[in-house]
Amino acid sequence: MNDMSTPEWWRSAVIYQIYPRSFADSDGDGMGDLGGVIEHLDHLVALGVDAIWLSPFYPSPQNDAGYDVADYCDVDPRFGTLGQFDTLVERAHASGLRVIVDIVPNHTSSEHPWFREAVEAGPGSPERARYIVRDEPVNDWKSVFGGPAWSRMSDFGADDDQWFLHLFDATQPDLDWINEEVRAEFRRILGFWLRRGVDGFRVDVAHGLVKDLTGSDDHASSMLGANVDAETKRPMWDQDGVHEIYRTWHHVLGSYDGDRMMVAEAWVLDPARVALYVRPDEFHQTFNFQFLSARWDAKVLREVIYDTMDATLAVGAPMTWVLSNHDVIRHATRLALPPGQERRNGLGPDHPQPDANVGLRRARAATLLMLGLPGSAYLYQGEELGLPEHTMLPADVRQDPTFHRTGGEELGRDGCRVPLPWEADQPGFGFGPTGRTWLPQPASFAAHAADVQKERADSTLNMYRSALAIRRELDLGNGALEWLEMRDGVLAFRNGDTTVIANTGDDPVPLPDEIEVLIASGEVSADIPADTTVWMSRSAV
Repeated sequence: MNDMSTPEWWRSAVIYQIYPRSFADSDGDGMGDLGGVIEHLDHLVALGVDAIWLSPFYPSPQNDAGYDVADYCDVDPRFGTLGQFDTLVERAHASGLRVIVDIVPNHTSSEHPWFREAVEAGPGSPERARYIVRDEPVNDWKSVFGGPAWSRMSDFGADDDQWFLHLFDATQPDLDWINEEVRAEFRRILGFWLRRGVDGFRVDVAHGLVKDLTGSDDHASSMLGANVDAETKRPMWDQDGVHEIYRTWHHVLGSYDGDRMMVAEAWVLDPARVALYVRPDEFHQTFNFQFLSARWDAKVLREVIYDTMDATLAVGAPMTWVLSNHDVIRHATRLALPPGQERRNGLGPDHPQPDANVGLRRARAATLLMLGLPGSAYLYQGEELGLPEHTMLPADVRQDPTFHRTGGEELGRDGCRVPLPWEADQPGFGFGPTGRTWLPQPASFAAHAADVQKERADSTLNMYRSALAIRRELDLGNGALEWLEMRDGVLAFRNGDTTVIANTGDDPVPLPDEIEVLIASGEVSADIPADTTVWMSRSAV
């Protein structure tokens, strides 16, 4: 069991993302829920993670899978009750697992009481001042989900023709973070969940709260590449004013015991800009999307790792690594795509389909590479089963607003959100008691089911379990990295007494003599094959 008293636990933690709709269903309606999470806590304990992060479970019309929040201080009946949430926190803590929850501060749902009040109150009212409302669109911005980023208040029942900003769906109006009432409300929301025992927050669109409305942007407001360097800032992302907000949040967390933490979803690609979010008085972590976006190439990966560590260590923060999440193509598929085709989301049946065997080999190798690095790491549910992207979802079952707002031009993120397979021989692969699933699962998921993998020593699930146990035993998360020079296509470093070698090239690499192989992502003998990572004793190189 994890030591729940470990100070600054987040510096080396492995955190498992749960997308509740797709994790496990306890009541048979086809949608995952908090009861399903409670029922499968033993899976997470056996896996060996330190904490879980729950994607939104709040009351919501589900126009964006819960990231359109109608009430920040309750549980949507689809997912359970506040009482079940409290039970989940209690049982997770008793099992040595900390609990992180999502906070969505950039926008509310159009069904949030605040927005309904804004619709009724009219122009110039304090209720409208909570949102970014103008007499007409003041810029040419586009929505991340496609189409204009401005909509009329009258489309939602107002008697006037004012317009409001929404960087995402029209049912997700952006809050105005210049407004002190907005700031005070979110400090209250943080306190509500902290008092219920949560250990931290993942902050959605952390780089988007402050906007420069005078800035023009002819392109769709993609979150990816919010700024590439200091000269290419975009007016809706990564404005300097966001940092003042998070300094106040850091103070709120610090007023509670238990070493609470925050992690930023900030799609910012310049490492120096990313590091601003993890200064000592702001976030404790920020996701490393450079690492997630990197192709399977030793030179590219080394550059990303080096730049990340150089910028992050300079401000005294830990590195935070991630390979998959609910917004991107699963890395068991993405890493097999040809260079230049690693799309952020939206792979479908009309795209060239990558080799599944290559994808799984690289996914396992990339995972061992990531877990061998010092710092913290995030796992996305199902990656421990080697799940690939479901690329064959028909149009009539897709639910992502990106798909619908672009008329199907962008397929969106449904392919990485398909319900998990727990039992190979059960309807719906054991996702719930009735076999119903809110998105259809491919037949190939049977081979990935958790019950099948538990029985196979060489399964991806058992590789994850072994790697996490070794990582904890050797304290790799708190280690220090020392680069080793190798030939092209090979990435190698020492972390403490452990050597990590990843072969991203096409040719085998000789395995050093007189070494102890601690774990490998694939079979090794005298050589380390292509698409394989090995951990070994320090005497290896």
